[in-house]
Amino acid sequence: MELAHFDTAGARVITVNEHRIDAAIAISFKDRMRELTDQGPDRIVVDMTQVDFIDSSGLGAIVAAMKQVGPSKSFELAGLSGTVQKVFKLTRMDTVFTIHATLETALGGPIADAG
Repeated sequence: MELAHFDTAGARVITVNEHRIDAAIAISFKDRMRELTDQGPDRIVVDMTQVDFIDSSGLGAIVAAMKQVGPSKSFELAGLSGTVQKVFKLTRMDTVFTIHATLETALGGPIADAG
């Protein structure tokens, strides 16, 4: 499970460096997300630009990650592919998550801190 992260002035950006979030990596995804969200900024933005497939286990892992951060932090998604976006719409999870078209729009401008 490859997740990268960096902090901006007001957010922790977590980039999913996988093409799939499915049953094979769902548990490691949840564990790694817990490590990356336990501390840091109160806003979490998950960049899913590279993810082109998600199954029910993957969706469950993303929901679990959101629940792990709790109500005191913001948990947002960015860069969903068309296929992944369809899964969120079909399951009505698009009404549960704040979803941004791109990471740049989520952060309100060019990404200068990605260093």
